[in-house]
Amino acid sequence: MLRRSQSYTKAGTTILYNAFRTTKEARLEEQPLVTKSGVVITWDGRLDNRTELISKLINPLKATAADVEIVAGAYEQWGPDCFARLIGDWALSIWNPNDHSLILAKDPIGVRHLYYSIENDQITWSTILDALVLFADRTFAICEEYIAGWFAYLPAAHLTPYVGIDAVPPSSFVLLLPGRCSISRYWDFDPSKRLRYRSDAEYEEHFRVVFATAVQRRLRSDRPVLAELSGGRDSSAIVCMADTIITLGDAKTPRLDTVSYYDDSEPNWDDHSYFTKVEQKRGRVGFHIDCGPGDPVREPPFERLQSRNYQFVPTPAHDGRTSMQIGICLDSQGNRVVLSGTGGDEVMGGVPVPTPEIQDLLASARLRVLAHQLKAWALEKRKPWFQLFFEAARGFFPPALVGVSKDIRPIPWLQLKFVKRHWAALTGYPSRVTLCHPVPSFQDNVSTLNGLRRQLACKALPSGPLYEKSYPYLDRSLLEFMYAIPREQSVRPTQRRSLMRRALVGIVPDEILNRKRKAFVVRAPLLAISKDWPKLVEMTQHMVTSSLGIVDPECLLAALQEARHGEEMFALRLTRTIYMESWLRNLGALGILTVDITAKPELVCQASS
Repeated sequence: MLRRSQSYTKAGTTILYNAFRTTKEARLEEQPLVTKSGVVITWDGRLDNRTELISKLINPLKATAADVEIVAGAYEQWGPDCFARLIGDWALSIWNPNDHSLILAKDPIGVRHLYYSIENDQITWSTILDALVLFADRTFAICEEYIAGWFAYLPAAHLTPYVGIDAVPPSSFVLLLPGRCSISRYWDFDPSKRLRYRSDAEYEEHFRVVFATAVQRRLRSDRPVLAELSGGRDSSAIVCMADTIITLGDAKTPRLDTVSYYDDSEPNWDDHSYFTKVEQKRGRVGFHIDCGPGDPVREPPFERLQSRNYQFVPTPAHDGRTSMQIGICLDSQGNRVVLSGTGGDEVMGGVPVPTPEIQDLLASARLRVLAHQLKAWALEKRKPWFQLFFEAARGFFPPALVGVSKDIRPIPWLQLKFVKRHWAALTGYPSRVTLCHPVPSFQDNVSTLNGLRRQLACKALPSGPLYEKSYPYLDRSLLEFMYAIPREQSVRPTQRRSLMRRALVGIVPDEILNRKRKAFVVRAPLLAISKDWPKLVEMTQHMVTSSLGIVDPECLLAALQEARHGEEMFALRLTRTIYMESWLRNLGALGILTVDITAKPELVCQASS
């Protein structure tokens, strides 16, 4: 039951707040917070630049002030301009009863969720999507663009599966006034910001500082922090840097624990020997979890949803369940914050693609350097230099003129009309690289970040035990640094993650820094197709996605047949299609969809035509 300090009710407006506290300062806060001017602020987040903001406020605050108090002071002083000053992972709502305005805002990366719905004369918002759907007392049409994104490179971050419910976009705020709604972007990465040093050593020193800051910010917890440790460079670097920070006495958390996953049934999952190297270095064995076939989180799509007994699952992404073992891990150690290496590959240069660098050289007409780098990359990639040149040059032309590459084309079992309606979403929203400012590599960085934003938007909140996920590689200051340095610092023809590997020598074990790239060829989806073959054949006979004009069941069955015999490698997209079908059936059984999916497919098509 909510305490009085966790609710606000006045003149037809009700705001409820249920805290999940992870810091000492948060233990003393009261939300919703009502300012002296009567504005009501609700905050969900971690504020990283507390000291800096306190020093700039006209009305002084104590160093022990809660994050929400600092945010309230910043808003009172600067208004919506304060949002660009708030560094951290956050989402907030600001209700002003004086002019009946509502502001909903989210951090630049989009780590936290915030949804809203406008219906007639009522506005509803929540950090949890479930509440807006289940308490709406109505049915919903499915957002086709969201579904299209799900089948490709994940939906745009402002979308939800439900028509009429939207998500606040990252780095933006939504202003809602009577009869009016506007969305404004409050901050962007600065393309003119450049960092140029004389030596590699200077880049390495600066990297260590910003990376340590990114990790330190996420160690602000009054309980032990848990870090995922896979044995790859990304997670290992987080753990090793965190240990260094804790040893120096610069962390708020009393301890760092680790959790590592393994699956002996997967021949390509060879992480055990690597994460134990990190454990040996830190002198502590972490919590190990077997993710083999017995893990309920890896159940085949049909069984996963059926095992929920038709409980509501808000999106077709991971439903928020955690395995029993991770639950035991969190409960036994008291962890409420979990550090993740998500984003490391994309930010640190884990995928050695020469295209952005070649495009930079083309745009700046540095032809001599271009010729040298084309030769070096051709030897590394074992491709003709002119093929690399063509791949880079085609990016300057509109996708409608040069087409899209084979690996991002829509999957072949989608219905043609659906593909035509949602071509952009199905191909990852492709765009043309411009020759003018900003430089092509910066454009590539932003495009990659948008992909990560879509990934975060699909992350489901854990259903239990609760914990807060944090991502050091998506730290705003770290990203600003990585986007300002030359591309060749992070990726070189003979060394992916070049800057990271050079800078962390002596901090991360050499065996980790110099290991080959982790293999991700997983057999489980293909084995699940063979195991569930009778169910899958039956599924293709009466498909909801076919009734909605999305999937061609005959083409899908052919693709499943090929995958079953190892002839095609559409395993991930096939799994997504199967789960989408299961998820829609689940929504139909719960009476959430506007379309009657219990009818025969042909009747549904007639009713919706």
